[in-house]
Amino acid sequence: MSTQKAVVLLSGGLDSATILAIARSQGFEVSALSFSYGQRHSWELEAARRVAQAAGVADHRIATIDLRVFGGSALTADIDVPKGRGSDEMEHGIPITYVPARNTIFLSFALAWAEVLGSSDIFIGVNALDYSGYPDCRPEFIEAFEKMANLATKAGVEGQQRLKIHVPLIALSKAQIIRRGIELGVDYSLTSSCYDPAKDGTPCGQCDSCFLRQKGFRENSLEDPLRYQDAPNQVSK
Repeated sequence: MSTQKAVVLLSGGLDSATILAIARSQGFEVSALSFSYGQRHSWELEAARRVAQAAGVADHRIATIDLRVFGGSALTADIDVPKGRGSDEMEHGIPITYVPARNTIFLSFALAWAEVLGSSDIFIGVNALDYSGYPDCRPEFIEAFEKMANLATKAGVEGQQRLKIHVPLIALSKAQIIRRGIELGVDYSLTSSCYDPAKDGTPCGQCDSCFLRQKGFRENSLEDPLRYQDAPNQVSK
């Protein structure tokens, strides 16, 4: 029997590196898909390359789209990335680092590649707990997209494909995600999570993503292998 193929959305961050490891542990032949979309934290693409190479994926492609044409986010426009926020602040409202329709766009590209590969499986590292309030990380969104996807392709209409979007991190905290990744041998020193890193990739240590990452490592009594520009926020447990 041939190995099942899966498309894994790989940003180069902690979550996506973990889902890549999960997909491989389930026996999938992984094709990884990353995006150069005009993000200010484009260093993550270098991290994605490193993670893909270390995992020995079957194929790693970087799709180029430019979401700066729309802006509307601190990641794709000349808007400051919020720094120094605590957990209480992150629990209210949708932050300015939300990129309009990003996961919808990314999943659409993944759907197209999956159809070409003859794959019925897409993995995405969305998370509904430590997710900074992003609406396209909720289970309701994933369920709706999966239903739409099965109506939208030639393979689906002809019964050749029943697409499944795998979200193994959807109900996990950042600490639980890290714990799972460690169990699977993920090297988190290869990853990049920061929204506003230095040119050499050094994370700022103060943005929401750095805060959540550090919180996850601390709750596991582990030291983050990355070196930070500034001392990370103090996290109360």
